[in-house]
Amino acid sequence: MTAMTAMVALLRGVNVGGRSSLAMADLRAAAEACGFGNPRTYIQSGNLVFEAKGKPAAAAKKLAAELATTTSVQPEVVVRTQAEMQAVVAESPYLARGEDPRHLHVVFLAESAAPSLPDLSKYAPEEATVVGREVHFFLPNGVGRSKLAADLGRRKDAVGTMRNWRTVVKLVEMTGES
Repeated sequence: MTAMTAMVALLRGVNVGGRSSLAMADLRAAAEACGFGNPRTYIQSGNLVFEAKGKPAAAAKKLAAELATTTSVQPEVVVRTQAEMQAVVAESPYLARGEDPRHLHVVFLAESAAPSLPDLSKYAPEEATVVGREVHFFLPNGVGRSKLAADLGRRKDAVGTMRNWRTVVKLVEMTGES
């Protein structure tokens, strides 16, 4: 019998700017309909912690299909296991060098292939580093004013969803709760 694994689903573009409205109760209901255990949401931007058997990619596909049939939204769904989320925190290149966590963001990529980054020198002091299937950002002037985040967000070669560092850490904490 396969044990349940703690996972995190990150929905792209949900409840942002008044578009793609999704109640977190509906997200939890969709997770329950998928057979996921102990679904919990964090803030109103499409963060779901749950337990499931199988691979994260299968859980993402199942949740996306359920949302498409039961709600009015069809977001991209990215799923990571508890261990993968812990690795994101442990491998942050900017936290490791002592940067303020309030300036850190992570894009969780839907595909396994990481994008190539452009010449970053024109974006200084902003920085981005690809680590595995994530792109870590150091944005000292905030994400709202970031030309780097805006330019990379327009690219079609890598679809993902961004979370600030505080949210990433909270989701990791939530994966340890039962």
